[in-house]
Amino acid sequence: MIEAYRFGEIKINGEIYHYDVCLDWKGEILRWQRKESHWIDLEDVNLALEKNPEILIIGTGAYGVAKVSEKVKEKANELNLELLISPTKEAIEAFEKNLSEGKKVVGLFHLTC
Repeated sequence: MIEAYRFGEIKINGEIYHYDVCLDWKGEILRWQRKESHWIDLEDVNLALEKNPEILIIGTGAYGVAKVSEKVKEKANELNLELLISPTKEAIEAFEKNLSEGKKVVGLFHLTC
């Protein structure tokens, strides 16, 4: 599904995107926008939570600059949702691994910073 990633660019199923994306296990790709560029709060992950995944993966950028609020972590715990947070390259690897295992996974990928 995810074929390549480099700073500011992700290639999914042959298409190149130059904006942050929300990608689910079915292959649906949506533009992912946050209220603040390097801050990920609960309202920023609602798009992913609405898909009712087993696993939510957040890619925090090439250098891991974006930070995830405690509210997101608390909500994941409340929903008994596995939450993985890491720089985008590692987040993509985790997404692909979980996808290959047949899990309902959603990835939120910040492509820069």
